[in-house]
Amino acid sequence: MIKHKKPDAFYDTFERKGAGQQTTHYCPGCGHGTVHKMIAEAIDEFGVRDRTIFCSPVGCSVFAYYYFDTGNIQCAHGRAPAVATGMRRVHDDAVIISYQGDGDLAGIGTAEIIHAANRGENITVFFVNNAIYGMTGGQMAPTTLIGQQTLTTPTGRSAATDGNPIGMCELMSALSAPVYVERVSLGDGNRVLKARRAVRKALKNQIDGVGFSFVEILSPCPINWKLTPMDARKWLIENLEPAFPVKSFRDTGTPGAVATARAARDPSGPIPDDEMVRLLGSQSEIETIDRVTGLPEQRVKVAGFGGQGVLSAGILLANCAISEGLHATWLPSYGPEMRGGTANASVIVSEESIGSPLVDEPTTLIALNGPSIDAFEGSVVPGGLIVANSSLIDREPARSDVRYCMIPASKIAQDIGFQGAANVVLLAAYAAIEGFPAIDILRRVIPHALKKKNLVDLNLQMVDAAVEFVAEHPVAAPSAAPLPVR
Repeated sequence: MIKHKKPDAFYDTFERKGAGQQTTHYCPGCGHGTVHKMIAEAIDEFGVRDRTIFCSPVGCSVFAYYYFDTGNIQCAHGRAPAVATGMRRVHDDAVIISYQGDGDLAGIGTAEIIHAANRGENITVFFVNNAIYGMTGGQMAPTTLIGQQTLTTPTGRSAATDGNPIGMCELMSALSAPVYVERVSLGDGNRVLKARRAVRKALKNQIDGVGFSFVEILSPCPINWKLTPMDARKWLIENLEPAFPVKSFRDTGTPGAVATARAARDPSGPIPDDEMVRLLGSQSEIETIDRVTGLPEQRVKVAGFGGQGVLSAGILLANCAISEGLHATWLPSYGPEMRGGTANASVIVSEESIGSPLVDEPTTLIALNGPSIDAFEGSVVPGGLIVANSSLIDREPARSDVRYCMIPASKIAQDIGFQGAANVVLLAAYAAIEGFPAIDILRRVIPHALKKKNLVDLNLQMVDAAVEFVAEHPVAAPSAAPLPVR
């Protein structure tokens, strides 16, 4: 006796759709339900349900989280490959599925899928192509056929005004990084069996660490095509398949290839010597550098106005961190003005991988002007540090639960002979107070960070002056009771 049952990768009942629901939301004859079952069966077969993360964006795929008993992430329209990339960066063992329709992947998310494929991300992409925007009424999609009538092309798609249908498998196979690219069809039973094998292979590739796999699935959309389910499958075979040939475009790669490549560029290990040479100079200098360990995560906000070197100070700090074998992110924020507008940079330094570059609660604020300390003082964590340019800031921090150093950075820089290096004075003061980055590292990175080599000596003098100032002016310590921020 043959017994059929729902795959374990599906929920027993679809409570997110409604209490006790056992049916999906898909229209009669829609291919999404068929594809869902193929994926769920493959997940069961490989025993990876607890490792699987399903990324579903806007479109008919958006309700996949109703049905799959896996990790689920709802993604912005077209952005599933970008979200999948982020998941891959922080979850090495996850099986990550990007499940997308034609309007989502080939239209709104073209950039995301192209670049994820070009990077060779070890993810699996299932691309359901029904040549139409199915969820929102049947508008023309990037894959709509020439002459095909849709809600927005009532007289048929015109190549002259609308362009030609986009072959996504053809685009994917033009890139060098993807290891598996295949187009399959749901036109009849034999075609469904071939599609099932492609789904299984694409998931197995990821599990084996082979690399980026892309499966395009030609799928019927009877409601928007205005056909019966049976006629829709016939129309698919007679019309979609000639326009989008069903075949394997690429099938290369060996198990473990991605793992080998990742190990070669593992960001958690020491920075390669050749890269250290590029950043810091000679091999003899590199051999004297101790790798930093035991450093608490540094979340630094550098703020001022355009032209003060806010962004370059952040880059300099991040480069110092990288040179000490640490992870670092740099995220700039600035207005359209080249000079005079507000600007800030968020820098995170950690021994561990960094999930997000945002700094909402800085451990250190480096403020180059008054508006910056007004804007960000309140966000510094209790016990954190504020290093402020007292040449342009006429008050001390209003809080008593933070440490602070008021240093006349602009005046120091002007006295040395280059007022534009006040940012380096403040960064060096921070380094002298916190012990990170090491002053020696800061001195070594500066010559390689500056484009104008005639300013190197002046900037190194800024570091010396800042270290001397900090030595002579102890940092104000926080009190037990915090005061309200003005």
